[in-house]
Amino acid sequence: MLIIERKADASAAPSSAELVLPFELRQKSRLRAVLSTGEEAALFMPRGTVLRDGDCLQAEDGRVVRVVAQAECVLHITAPDARTLTRIAYHLGNRHMPLQVGDGWLRVEADHVLRDMVLGLGGEAVETEAPFEPEAGAYGGHGGHTHPHSHGKGAKIHDHFHDHAHGHSHDHGH
Repeated sequence: MLIIERKADASAAPSSAELVLPFELRQKSRLRAVLSTGEEAALFMPRGTVLRDGDCLQAEDGRVVRVVAQAECVLHITAPDARTLTRIAYHLGNRHMPLQVGDGWLRVEADHVLRDMVLGLGGEAVETEAPFEPEAGAYGGHGGHTHPHSHGKGAKIHDHFHDHAHGHSHDHGH
């Protein structure tokens, strides 16, 4: 089994294999997977690492493996104008949804509730198979981030870790 523990410089040796994964698995720091060559690999990446399409990984034996974003079921969202698309992005952001932003379009993981919301806001949402590369976020990597906030009147402002890799709400404001 090939052991992979770190990213490689993109200028490293040409890749000997590809690691094709959906976004959900590209967020895992510990993972067993099968490379494009059929060889099994074990990933032991630093906690919080998110693999992006085109990243190069260095195996223990020196080989380089290139990460490929697997096509997955997503909603491809468009709108008749920039204002409507911005409103849709705002509402998706309020739900802490991983969101890919393109030139005149958005992508989220396919979900009928989100599709209905987009339609209700005046947008179009087409379910399709495509690579999913959501924004990394304003505070670093996708999934979790730290940011200062307060827990009420007179409370001390501090950094606090939140795992925003899934839709949920908090009992406090940001």
